[in-house]
Amino acid sequence: VAITTRLLVSHLSGIRHYEKDIAKVKEEKEKANRAFKLTKPCQDKEQKEKEGKGIEKTDPVKQRKEDEGEVKSSRNSKPGRRDKEFEQEEYYLKDKFESVIESLKIFKNDPLFFKPGDQFLYSTYGFTLLSAVVERASGQKFTDYMLKMFRDLDMLSTVLDDNEAMIYNRARCYVYNKKGRLVNAPYVDNSYKWAGGGFLSSVGDLLKFGNALLYSYQAGQFQNTNGKLLPGYLKPGTVAMMWTPVPKTEVSWDRDGKYAMAWAVVEKNQQCGCCRQQRHYASHTGGAVGASSVLLILPEELDSETIDNGLVAPPRGVIVSIICNMQSVSLHNTALKIAREFDKEKWAQ
Repeated sequence: VAITTRLLVSHLSGIRHYEKDIAKVKEEKEKANRAFKLTKPCQDKEQKEKEGKGIEKTDPVKQRKEDEGEVKSSRNSKPGRRDKEFEQEEYYLKDKFESVIESLKIFKNDPLFFKPGDQFLYSTYGFTLLSAVVERASGQKFTDYMLKMFRDLDMLSTVLDDNEAMIYNRARCYVYNKKGRLVNAPYVDNSYKWAGGGFLSSVGDLLKFGNALLYSYQAGQFQNTNGKLLPGYLKPGTVAMMWTPVPKTEVSWDRDGKYAMAWAVVEKNQQCGCCRQQRHYASHTGGAVGASSVLLILPEELDSETIDNGLVAPPRGVIVSIICNMQSVSLHNTALKIAREFDKEKWAQ
């Protein structure tokens, strides 16, 4: 078989994730699909009811209770699919690997779970292999290559999560133990997966990263700038390709989305007039031992007249970044709600 870099970034390579037993992986996917089929009609019904009552006033007390209930239920809920994932031993590796090539030995002799391109399976190790490709193609250590890129993007607070290094303002990470109490997260060494969860960052740096991508994505739309507009860090076509859904993929944290190239993407869609509208946006969540995160980019829908008249300049849209120093916190829906509120506020002005 042949595994391409495009298959790696879209998680279609067939390379395993932390679970080594393919039977367990299939069982979990079947459970998730059944749960999705059961909950989707109810969610669609609730969405329609909300849209139908859009002109009615909201009871602030009721809304506050609902919000508090949502927080409480998520805090006290029993371990779900994500928590089961954190039961995998390889999440807690303490071995230090000197290079990404060396870390390939963890999985390089394991069988593929399926023929590359046939099925979607989220794989951190797929990104470990991808980092080795970057290292060989660039002729530099992967970590050196990435740190230079972060410096180019002015992301000066984004560094390797190296346990030995003294990192100013590094946050402590927390988990809930079996008794439901907060405790310090266990020690792990992330040198086996720099590309799939080995960097520390800040909310500000992630916003810079999001703005750089959004600028690159929109820069090609602004033609009449008389050379005043600097080029994006990436070509517009590159970002558009990264944010185009790939067939046979799925997204566990967003039922409207499909996986693209290292991003989950929701496409603009509206089935009928006055019905639910889907805006185009890209997002990705992150989960590590003792930490959770999300980055969501909601591009502004620009009309040609506004662009041609030079009334605005990129980046235009809403970017939401949330970092939480606690494990297994679901943040995507919160980020989407925040983005929609800021977007709504802008159009109301």
